[in-house]
Amino acid sequence: MSLIKESIRDLHKRVIQKEITAQDLADASLNCIQEMDGKLGAFLQVDEEGVRERARALDESGVADRPLAAVPMGIKDNISTRGVLTTAGSRILGDYTPIYDAVVIEKLNDAGANMMGKTNMDEFGMGSSNENSGFHPVRNPWNPDRVPGGSSGGSAAAVASGQVTFALGSDTGGSIRQPAAFCGVVGLKPTYGRVSRFGLIAFASSLDQIGPLTRNVEDAAMVLSTIAGHDPKDSTSAKVDVPDYLASLTGEIRGLKVAVPRELMGEGIDAGVKQRVQEALKRLEGLGATVEEVSLPHAEYAVATYYLLAPAEASSNLARYDGVRYGVRVEGDNLLDMFHRTRSTGFGDEVKRRIMLGTYALSSGYYDAYYRKAQQVRTLIRQDFESIFQTYDVVVGPTAPTTAFPMGEKVDDPLTMYLNDICTIPVSLAGLPAISVPCGLSDGLPVGLQIVGKPFDESGVLRVAHAFEQHSERLPEPQAGGGVS
Repeated sequence: MSLIKESIRDLHKRVIQKEITAQDLADASLNCIQEMDGKLGAFLQVDEEGVRERARALDESGVADRPLAAVPMGIKDNISTRGVLTTAGSRILGDYTPIYDAVVIEKLNDAGANMMGKTNMDEFGMGSSNENSGFHPVRNPWNPDRVPGGSSGGSAAAVASGQVTFALGSDTGGSIRQPAAFCGVVGLKPTYGRVSRFGLIAFASSLDQIGPLTRNVEDAAMVLSTIAGHDPKDSTSAKVDVPDYLASLTGEIRGLKVAVPRELMGEGIDAGVKQRVQEALKRLEGLGATVEEVSLPHAEYAVATYYLLAPAEASSNLARYDGVRYGVRVEGDNLLDMFHRTRSTGFGDEVKRRIMLGTYALSSGYYDAYYRKAQQVRTLIRQDFESIFQTYDVVVGPTAPTTAFPMGEKVDDPLTMYLNDICTIPVSLAGLPAISVPCGLSDGLPVGLQIVGKPFDESGVLRVAHAFEQHSERLPEPQAGGGVS
């Protein structure tokens, strides 16, 4: 097995025992990126000079007290990194180099991790296939003719192909969990407010949340332990204690009550996906959990609600990209012409579509009919989950309704593309923690199992995911050129 595909715990042990060095890990990751990324397009920037400098510094200073000792990581390109180009996958930020690190980057640097570079993404996080990148699409390591999911498709593909040990993504409506499912890795969206958003380029501020993509559940727990916690620089950051997530990985779920929403197992869910999820539920029962069907009565309105609220917030957040203060500037005959030319040139089609949707929903005469109504439905969806969690410990179902679909299949059909997030959006609207773990293959492509927990109960989510993982067969390794080994 490739050095980069080893677990964080095993890599830490080998570094501490001086079997390998930080420079060995950096070389292994950079070599893999050079070999594979021409086929996948998972990275937008590779910081080779910075990688080698950090590796030398880690070897000189020692990493015995650092939990992520020299571990190679990828960072989604909407997370600010000092001195390294950060574009959010958009040409309008094609020349933007931050002068500060996001709080999560500061924490990961302190923990000893080594950033290889910035991973590709759908522009400003708007997409479910990573075909909306302003630079180039990402391809799925399982089959390069398939999408990796989005918007954190670059992070998921980089982890699945062994280019990095873990990566950070961001999740607004499913952008960590859905690509994790498509690429056969673990993707964790923490509770809204659990992880600082300071330094995250905003898409929809009431929904955006940073989280890890890893090769196993234990690694996800280790990375979350590093990046979680209150941040006074983020007004939405919650003052909630961070527990010992590793202590929750007991493998024991006997007596646990699992709810399965019928709305997320019905129409629109591919037969192969449904079969793998049903097999996973039987496995949880075999481990001593009680599995029962429940209803999320307002789930059917989740996608419509999300595509009013998220674009409305995007309309506000992206107004700053006007050619005056941030990013690219395209000169015009006057100020208004400069605004028009800058935004027409800098934004891609999907971003323009969502800005227009959001602006319309917020406009005079339509605010009450659309935006306010969507906020009310969001409350109903959250209350649906609250009702379920009075009786049950976790909610379980598919992460995505299908496996990874062919490149180009849905790019001209926005509504069909939006429905790819039908299983993840209700969770995002409720602000709950959720994880996607691989639960087998359907027609040779990975299927993801989504486990949702109560607010700030990432420990419970990780506990169930880890127990399931320990009693499941590992997926075969994908090959960047297509197929599995």
